[in-house]
Amino acid sequence: MADSVSACLSHWSPYSSDQVVATTPAVPLVPGCRSRSNSLEVEKWLAPVPVTIVTKPSELPEAFLHPDEKTPLVVGFDCEGVNLARYGRLCIMQLAFEDAVYLVDAVVGGYELMQACKPALESVHVTKVVHDCKRDSEALYFQYNIKLHNVFDTQIAYTLLEEQQGKKWVPDDYISFVDLLSDERYCGVVYDEKEEVRSLLKKDPQFWTHRPWTEMMTRVAADDVRFLLCIHHKMITRLQKYSMWQLSVRGALYCRCFCAIGDDFVGWPSPPPLSDFVREGDGISSEEEVLAVVDVLPGKMGRIIGKKGSSILFIKQSCRADIFVGGAKGPPDKVFVIGAVKEVRKAEAILRGRML
Repeated sequence: MADSVSACLSHWSPYSSDQVVATTPAVPLVPGCRSRSNSLEVEKWLAPVPVTIVTKPSELPEAFLHPDEKTPLVVGFDCEGVNLARYGRLCIMQLAFEDAVYLVDAVVGGYELMQACKPALESVHVTKVVHDCKRDSEALYFQYNIKLHNVFDTQIAYTLLEEQQGKKWVPDDYISFVDLLSDERYCGVVYDEKEEVRSLLKKDPQFWTHRPWTEMMTRVAADDVRFLLCIHHKMITRLQKYSMWQLSVRGALYCRCFCAIGDDFVGWPSPPPLSDFVREGDGISSEEEVLAVVDVLPGKMGRIIGKKGSSILFIKQSCRADIFVGGAKGPPDKVFVIGAVKEVRKAEAILRGRML
């Protein structure tokens, strides 16, 4: 079964049929994931995996450092840090290739190392498979001026797949990474250690800043990305063409969601057109999806949220759109709305009415 999993993790792109999952040379192994699965198909992903802690650009694969349309890549992607957002600190960026994981140490490597990764993170030729890209993208943008682009967000993909199967849309119905891992349709891994890590982070919020690396830090960081390529393949085989376009558009909008600075997202790549995914004559028409940023007047956020969240819940239930509040991580005075134009405009009107 392991061979079939390896074979399936290749050749996909909305832009090219030649995209392949990146491979890397072998390096020393670290212990495998402290997880369990009833699926023989994911056995390969539970085995020990080569992990490299990267502190300088030369330790990363050339194919990643220098993206090329002739050799497009698919990599698992995640970030860890302290209060990860615009005002927090990004400490680690994880990159999962088919046969190895690279842990980019931003604490030691600093700005120079992260800038070496910028071309790949912004490249259309490198697909970044990530679960919920919003805060990772925000941290990259405000701390390193990196505009994350061309993501395959598994959280968005899961929602689209459920809708394909007839599930009714429900606001805030976002699957967690742990729940996605345990879903046997996409992975079937029970991530036993995740709760332990969450408890540890509550006790020690500076966990990811500590050096030298412990075995637990290395294992946990690797485990958060090592299954993403398997999930990516399983989802790709199920997503319809129109859903693929929706995924790409929403991924682009999610990447810039919390990155508002008043310039209307100047310089951010435009979402891809439907024609990149669907041929003319297929009879599929698109409904434009947009991101709107609503500035909340001073002292009015309470009216937007309402008692125990009742007001914001009503707004979400009234509009078929994704609505996010900056909250404690910021920006605290903005509400972000993503969805079809008609639904977004409806949400904007209700939000502004609540401030009157």
